[in-house]
Amino acid sequence: MDAAAAARQAEVGLDFPREWIEFTDPSDDQHVIRADLTWLLSRWTCVFGSACHGIIAGRAEEGCCSHGAFFTDADDENRVKSAAAKLTPQTWQHYRRGFKNYTEMDSVDGEKPARRTATQHEDGPCVFLNDADFPAGGGCALHAQALRDGVHPLAYKPDVCWQLPVRREQDWTKRPDGTKFLLSTLTEFDRRGWGPGGHDLDWWCTSSPDAHVGGEPLFQSYAAELTALIGPEAYAELARLCERRFAAGLVAPHPATLAAQRAEETAPDPAAPDRAKPKKRGGREPASPPGEA
Repeated sequence: MDAAAAARQAEVGLDFPREWIEFTDPSDDQHVIRADLTWLLSRWTCVFGSACHGIIAGRAEEGCCSHGAFFTDADDENRVKSAAAKLTPQTWQHYRRGFKNYTEMDSVDGEKPARRTATQHEDGPCVFLNDADFPAGGGCALHAQALRDGVHPLAYKPDVCWQLPVRREQDWTKRPDGTKFLLSTLTEFDRRGWGPGGHDLDWWCTSSPDAHVGGEPLFQSYAAELTALIGPEAYAELARLCERRFAAGLVAPHPATLAAQRAEETAPDPAAPDRAKPKKRGGREPASPPGEA
């Protein structure tokens, strides 16, 4: 079994206990945030270019960029258009001039037309993806340009790209007394977030222990993205509540984070002496067998 197949097999199931918290936005009493603490306190982190196995078999280097990204609205299109104008053939491997040349029409549901970023060819990947050996650097050209300009990548990338793998759903909801409020739900963008086709992805990071190796919980590492999704005052309150829950200990931690922690605890310590090898008299290591360092 190769590494990608083993990683797919190690993914945790999609249904497990989750902890949620609900609170009112301090800056807007008509805005309520419902947050998945199991996800936000997980140790998920993006492992693109390292432990990422990609969503299509044999194309790990593409990560989740194997398809074009659908735009959410005109603001999303205009932001990417402005960012793409900063790119050159030296910074964008598959350089195309003109919005209509690096985007194309498609359909999310098979019926309603929707515009997305174009792909390099019929089978993808996204036109903005530079190869790993490209002189200006591999990965998303828009992401790299944002870093060169000293801004957060969410300022240049399509909404769906910088939001992943956080899923935000918003609905106007009516209380029993007839008053309405906007409910923003923050949770994990798991395989089902892609629709029926999500189950066919060769690998998906949110369920994989390979991606739950972050040095800090998600609510901290994704502070900029979460702030953009719910606003600064609401994020500050979310962070305060997450910190309190983290200190108290989760009742329902993410199983992929637990699996990653167990793997780390049982992994051999490379700095520890190797007690398994026999010793020669005098306490010296025996010569290494042929082919072994």
